[in-house]
Amino acid sequence: MDLQLTDRVYLVTGGGRGLGRATADVLVAEGARVVVSGRSQQTLDEAVATLNDGAGREAAVGIVADNAEPDAPARLLAAADEAWGRVDGALISVGGPPKGPVTSITDEQWSAAFASVFLGAVRLAREVGTALPAGGSLGLVLSSSVRAPLPEMAISNGLRPGLAMVAKTLADELGPRGVRVNGLLPGRIATERVAELDASTGDPDAARRTAEASIPLGRYGEPEEFGAVAAFVLSPAASFLTGVMLPVDGGLLRSL
Repeated sequence: MDLQLTDRVYLVTGGGRGLGRATADVLVAEGARVVVSGRSQQTLDEAVATLNDGAGREAAVGIVADNAEPDAPARLLAAADEAWGRVDGALISVGGPPKGPVTSITDEQWSAAFASVFLGAVRLAREVGTALPAGGSLGLVLSSSVRAPLPEMAISNGLRPGLAMVAKTLADELGPRGVRVNGLLPGRIATERVAELDASTGDPDAARRTAEASIPLGRYGEPEEFGAVAAFVLSPAASFLTGVMLPVDGGLLRSL
């Protein structure tokens, strides 16, 4: 299938590593160009060099930016305009908040997570979404916690369902302009973040075996598998798909 991505330009937050990087890899391989952002200059430099070398062309630029920074949307849009004079969409990776139960998460942790995980994502979606032309597309990387709570992940369980509703509402608002908004709900994908969560149990191998036993496909997903789905959702090939929260989880979620 031709995803019709040649020469299109996408912003990819958290694009230096993990699910964002995996999506950037697929977008570039399919002919698109990307502005990747993150908090580490070194990680971004390495990602941009690898993306450009692999494509054999200038396919990526990097911008150090934190989603929580109020000027992040404007800076990312300006970088795309300066590099290529257009922007066609964005993947907004919503970072992982601290782990813990409701009974131990402090007010300060809730407030900090709201600013970065919730408000930062809403701001990016609002500002980038309203700047997109007809045919543009937003994808928010959320979590399976949108539909089912995860143990010891109170903040994620509290904030991500709200973000899904914001994305659904924004899809209604931007739809008449021809701009699509969707959410992606990764389950257990073999990223550094998931490895850290497994390690936090004290026995990462046992944690992984237990998690894999709950997944119908019997394994963790690979980042590139998520990237392929995300690239499709962002692409013109998915032109009649909006307002959807799409699990990428090997069947982990048991709800429809």
